[in-house]
Amino acid sequence: MERPIGVTILAFVAIVLAFLNAIVMLRFLGFLPFLGVVEGRIFSLWSALLYGLLAYIWVWLAQMLWQVDKQAWIFLAVITIFNLCIDFVVLVTGGSWYDVNFSVLLNVLILVYIMLPGVKEAFGTD
Repeated sequence: MERPIGVTILAFVAIVLAFLNAIVMLRFLGFLPFLGVVEGRIFSLWSALLYGLLAYIWVWLAQMLWQVDKQAWIFLAVITIFNLCIDFVVLVTGGSWYDVNFSVLLNVLILVYIMLPGVKEAFGTD
């Protein structure tokens, strides 16, 4: 199956989100204390595991998008909504907009883009 340019862009955006989640994972392990609003080291093994798993899922999803897998479209929608829920929880529990702004913007753009009829047609879900 031929890969449309929009699906290629989605795959690259998935790689960017995997990279962002990996950075957040390293922050929760205390390796990158200079990134973000909070000064000093923060250690949270549970949060590091969660964001590490999300980074792995985004890489896996990028591979599915690159191959234009039919199931990648619905999986992308589910993971995007899940990421938005996590970002909302971060905001509600005392995080700042600075911590999640790039992730929220990319996830909202992905969600809007994948709902377009041409993208659905490219994955054969229409």
